[in-house]
Amino acid sequence: MNIDKKDFYIKKIDTRGNIEIWSVDGEKIRSDIDKEFTNFGQHFCFPYIPEDEFWLDNEASPNEQDFFIDHLLVEKRLMQAGIPRLEALDKANKKENLERIKAGDLKTVKKSDGNIDINKIHKQLLGETNEKIFVWLVDGRLVRSVFDLNFTEGGHDFVYNYVPKNEVWIDDDIFTDERQFILIHELFERSLMEKGKKYQDAHKKASKLEWTTRHNQHKLTEEFKKLGWTE
Repeated sequence: MNIDKKDFYIKKIDTRGNIEIWSVDGEKIRSDIDKEFTNFGQHFCFPYIPEDEFWLDNEASPNEQDFFIDHLLVEKRLMQAGIPRLEALDKANKKENLERIKAGDLKTVKKSDGNIDINKIHKQLLGETNEKIFVWLVDGRLVRSVFDLNFTEGGHDFVYNYVPKNEVWIDDDIFTDERQFILIHELFERSLMEKGKKYQDAHKKASKLEWTTRHNQHKLTEEFKKLGWTE
């Protein structure tokens, strides 16, 4: 796939050896070419990224770039050497997790009894459905540092056991104008899983709805109404 830089590139952040590190418009990528693009990526996971570049999503809270770069350096080196993707991902996750521990994120959310203070994770109640499913904007960095490196964009209690019952979480790294598409994905996916659908099937259907609403925004109000979103 030929990618024109002017379509997705925002600014060059850094260079590591022969690798250029770019801040990119993740929302546009998710809308135009790949709905599964998340916080960052490199060529061997996302073939449309040039081999000598790392792409970091332009985030609303850009305070994790060093973690992501450390991850990508390990992941790319191993995959380029022929290491299977899952093995490379595991080793890259370990490196990233080590750097997060060094940064002291876990200490900021621990209570005196050693448990996690969920109030440090919650940032803002965005609204609720008519079935009392509460939607929270959460500190994505802390979620990744404390619970799950792979948390991105959003999630809910039927997928992540660390999300409290009847809650949907939206990552604060997502800009306000993109949240509606992430939210409709998570609410629809959760509604399907509550009815007994397996995650893979529910996720596929939710991704299709998300893609549809990204390209037909006039449908958002109707679809949110079906899901009982009252805001």
